[in-house]
Order: sequence, then structure tokens, then C-alpha cells
Amino acid sequence: MSLFTPIDPNASVRVAAQIAVTSLDRRASSGRGGVVFPGFWLAVVYLTAALVAGVPLGGPVATLIATVVFIGGGMPHGAYDISLLARATRLGRRGLALAVGGYVGIAVAMAVMWIISPLVALVLFIAAASVHFGEDWAMLDEPLLKVAAGTAIIAAPAIGHPADVARLFVAMVGDPSGEIVAKVLIAVAPVALLVTIVGIVDAWRGGAREWAAATGAAILGLMIAPPVVGFALFFVFLHSPRHLADARITLGKVSHRWWLATGAILSLTAIGGWAIFATSLAQRLPADLTAQAFQLLATVAVPHLVFSKWIERRLMLGAGQVEMA
Repeated sequence: MSLFTPIDPNASVRVAAQIAVTSLDRRASSGRGGVVFPGFWLAVVYLTAALVAGVPLGGPVATLIATVVFIGGGMPHGAYDISLLARATRLGRRGLALAVGGYVGIAVAMAVMWIISPLVALVLFIAAASVHFGEDWAMLDEPLLKVAAGTAIIAAPAIGHPADVARLFVAMVGDPSGEIVAKVLIAVAPVALLVTIVGIVDAWRGGAREWAAATGAAILGLMIAPPVVGFALFFVFLHSPRHLADARITLGKVSHRWWLATGAILSLTAIGGWAIFATSLAQRLPADLTAQAFQLLATVAVPHLVFSKWIERRLMLGAGQVEMA
């Protein structure tokens, strides 16, 4: 079974659309997208205990561990984009090959951007992350609330730990201009958080109470805990599981072995590709491993955002066709 075509390539869009409808129905039962897994709350308990006990979570060892966690635990959720695209479309082998080429091409362009214009790459990353994290709020119909909620995830650490965020951005960009981006985030953070509070209240009233509570806890974690630790909590235990669950539902009955192999192989391929790239251009990239980890995340986040939007439109179009049939 191929990593990129986990189903019969002749399967119709109607079948994919029916799966999409089933997926939407299942999500509706937990609040129109409010999927929260028990592991998130367990992670919140451990993080709270560590903070109360005074564990130095901002130290180099804890930061390195959190970096490994958010890369190793967060990367796999984008590993199924091509398989989802194959499930949602009828591109054929040639069209699918072009799509894969486009995916890789966007990632390569983003990686090169970190060399030729890192400040632009950082701004693009923040914008893409804000939009993508806002997609988690499927229970909200107002686009402004979605984007604000996504922006709050990025901006919250800038309020609680402005110096740490500024240092990270400076390391990613390679010059003091990274501080300007951090200051802009601090400026927009109050507005983003206030609008997000409205979104949390709206989600709570709409029935997505666990998701609203979990998002509130994640934002508090991002403000209180050191930035890398807080981000690992949100990205690995709240954001990524939702997308993995949706992907598993949409892909249908794939084997457990295929599922694990795809996530592991494609994630390791991305990490290995970045390692080769970073080693070859070591003098042009930061020595800080955490800064490089965020650069890697940005490199794969942009194509992930583009393709997730495409896949979502195709599945919703197919779902509409099924309902009219």
C-alpha cells in the first residue's frame, strides 16, 4: 500500500464526500469541531504541578525537551495531507504527482526564504499560523473570531514573556529586527485576546464547552509557562490531535500499520531534509536548535495551510453534492 494512495485510486468523490459528512456529524456531537482528548488535561495537570513546584521550565534542558516534544509530537499531524488530497479529489496519478511537487515546492521556497529574507519568512509564518490555528474553531461562523483566536495563540506568549519571545525571534531572523515583530505582537495581543474571549464565550454557549475551556487553559499556559513549553502544550496536546482525528475519520479504514508508518516516515523525511539543509547552510541559519525547530515548523506549515484549505473545500463541495443527491 502506497504512502500517498491509501485507498483505491478509482474511488469516487461521492464516497469521500460521504465520509466528510460522517466526519462533520461526529464532530458536531462534541461541539462542531471541539475535539479535546484526555491527554491534554493530563498535560495541563503535569504542567501546573511543575509550575507550582518551581521547576525551571525556562532552562536550557527543559527548553530542549519541549522543542523535541513539539517537533516530534506536532509534525505528524501534517503528514497525511497528500493522502487526504487523494481521498478528496480525482486528480489521477499525474495530477497527484503535480500536487506533491507543489507541496514540496512551497516548502522549499519557505526554507529558502529563511536564507534570503528571514524577516519576511517570520512574518509569513506568524500570519499562516494565525489563520491555521483559527481553523480549529470550526464551531464559530465569524471569520474575525477565528483569526483572532489563532492570533491569540501566537500573541499570548509575547504578553507573558516578551523578552523570551523577542530573543527567539531575533535568533530566527538573525538580527535585531526580530524585536520589532515581537513588539507588534505585544501591541495586537490585547485585542486578539479580548476578541478570543468573545469567541470562547460564543463556543461555550454553542455547546463546545470542553473546547472553550481547553483553549482558555492553553492560552493561560502560553502566558504563564515559558513560551516553548506553553507552545508544546497547545500544539501537541490540543491542536495536533484534532487534526489527526479528522484525518483518520476522513481516510476511512486504513490499517494501523499504514497510519503509523505514514506519520513516522513523512515526519522523519521532513526533519531529515531540514537537517541536511541546515547543515549545508550552517553559517546562514541560527545555531539555536529551538529557533531552527520553529523555522522547520514554519517551512512545513505554509504548504500544510494551503493544502488543508484545498482539501476542506473539496470535501465540503462533495458533501454538498451528496446532500443534494
